[in-house]
Amino acid sequence: MTTSAESPAPGELPTGELKIRPSWRFLFSHPAHLLSFGFGSGLARKAPGTFGTLAAFPMYWFLAPHLSDALFILMLICSFAIGVWVCGITGKALGVPDHGGIVWDEIVAMMLVLFFTPPGWEWSLLAFVLFRFFDIVKPQPIRYFDSTWHGGLGVMLDDLLAAGYALLCMALIKSVLP
Repeated sequence: MTTSAESPAPGELPTGELKIRPSWRFLFSHPAHLLSFGFGSGLARKAPGTFGTLAAFPMYWFLAPHLSDALFILMLICSFAIGVWVCGITGKALGVPDHGGIVWDEIVAMMLVLFFTPPGWEWSLLAFVLFRFFDIVKPQPIRYFDSTWHGGLGVMLDDLLAAGYALLCMALIKSVLP
């Protein structure tokens, strides 16, 4: 991958040059940074996307019982739209459009997966594993959108697609179980 603002080689993402190292000070310098870094979960030194995905669980457990299904879906749509904006702002501030610490996309997508996940810890674990698998491996068309759509929308969209793949796999698994 390129580490400067030069044009990326074919197949590489435009990464830009990291202008500032993310820290708690950076997160609290603008509300967009705090939200896009998942209230700090994106500051994890290793596997920030996994930590961001894990942060979705307590958020879901808190919100789901207090909202109707329609309000929860509306909240997810609004969270996605806000995510496009805040992830774009943070990516520009960092100089890296899809910095690994930007995890609001994982949080929103995982909350969508959890909304459709059957009850039980086994299903929640499967949901987590499948979502992380598709978010990391990025099969087509996720890889296409990840490499061609940039800015906040690109950051959010690939995780939404990974959520769709995870949900599809869970539906298939559920359909073959007794």
